[in-house]
Amino acid sequence: MNQTLGARLSPDLTGANVEDAGEHNRAVVLRCIHRQAPISRAEIARRTGFTKPAIARIVDRLLDEGLIMEARRRHGLRGQPAIELEINPDACFAIGINIDRDHLTILAVDAVGNVRARVHHEKRFILPAEFLQLTADAISHFQRSRLIDDARLAGIGLAMPDWLGEISLLGKPEAYQEWTAFDVRAALENLTQHPVFIENEANAAALAELDYGLGAESSSFFYIAINPCPGGGLVLDGNGHRGAMGLSGEIGWLPIADGRDGTAHKVQLLGEIFSLFFLYDFLAQHGVEVSVPHDLLTLDAHGRRLVSQWLKEMSAHLAVAVKHIGMVVDPDAVLVGGRLPIRIVDELLRYVHEHLDAEDTNLPSLHRASLGEDASAMGAAVMPMAAALMLASADAAQRTRSPLKNMDRLNS
Repeated sequence: MNQTLGARLSPDLTGANVEDAGEHNRAVVLRCIHRQAPISRAEIARRTGFTKPAIARIVDRLLDEGLIMEARRRHGLRGQPAIELEINPDACFAIGINIDRDHLTILAVDAVGNVRARVHHEKRFILPAEFLQLTADAISHFQRSRLIDDARLAGIGLAMPDWLGEISLLGKPEAYQEWTAFDVRAALENLTQHPVFIENEANAAALAELDYGLGAESSSFFYIAINPCPGGGLVLDGNGHRGAMGLSGEIGWLPIADGRDGTAHKVQLLGEIFSLFFLYDFLAQHGVEVSVPHDLLTLDAHGRRLVSQWLKEMSAHLAVAVKHIGMVVDPDAVLVGGRLPIRIVDELLRYVHEHLDAEDTNLPSLHRASLGEDASAMGAAVMPMAAALMLASADAAQRTRSPLKNMDRLNS
């Protein structure tokens, strides 16, 4: 990637040494420790521009509150070794939920991003009633097993696709339309007394990368999620960008010229030809049955050749998407993740690079996302965690947002 945070003073790591800016300065120091830990008081002062006495006061308060801890002494060439600071893993906890057309994943996460517990259901088209029951069971399990401290639970985050029950998909049952009328926010708020945060699943995955993944190396990037439907999330200058109507990053709507049938190129939407479910369908048409992502790693030679064939075809379309993203958004990087297994993502990116000009310095760098298939669930947990730790990614709108519905309005 193009730059590291340590190479410059990030805008959200600056503040003013004035009394009425106490909370702001406290947040600035906490963010600095979160990003750069382990880090000494002197280094925090250098990065934030605060005086050493101001840093001492803020750090003492954060230590008293249990949000940070003294980690170790860093020995230098001269003088007393510096005591380094880091976020206290037990400072707070969050629960992250990710529901999609092919699974439900629920994580219990601590303040430094460690997954303390995971419940996963590999099942297609889970209906709202079952979703609520499985979620309630998982939360109860986390609490009974003392895997997290409920008194320090910052909240519950939900990452899910917009228009979940509306987009036509292979094998989608008619009953799946129940999601359109279902008030998922009200249902979760009735389930718990803790704050509920909601975000689009691709945006959530991007936030997870920002706070606990490759965001330490790039503050502006576009995240492409390869899921049952393709999705995208955009981070600009260290902040998630949703757009005026919440539609930012919807890469599935990108027009693509598709000439696979050997005739003249016809224009289709990327989401109409490129997704995890379309890969499954391609394999089924050639006599290979795959129903879950892990199956892609256990195929015989014939199946692997078919996967490679599909990846090569799709790589040309993804390369076009990367070029468009580079010209319109101009991020440092494009990250590719989602539920496609890591090995398969790596193969896809090799083919995509063949369609990109390595000498073109105007293109964003292209990388596999670091957090794997649980990125959206992790991003769901990041939302309440960011609020508790006053991180730059915290977004008050997530406390009131509900998933987008009534997709037909987009065409009216």
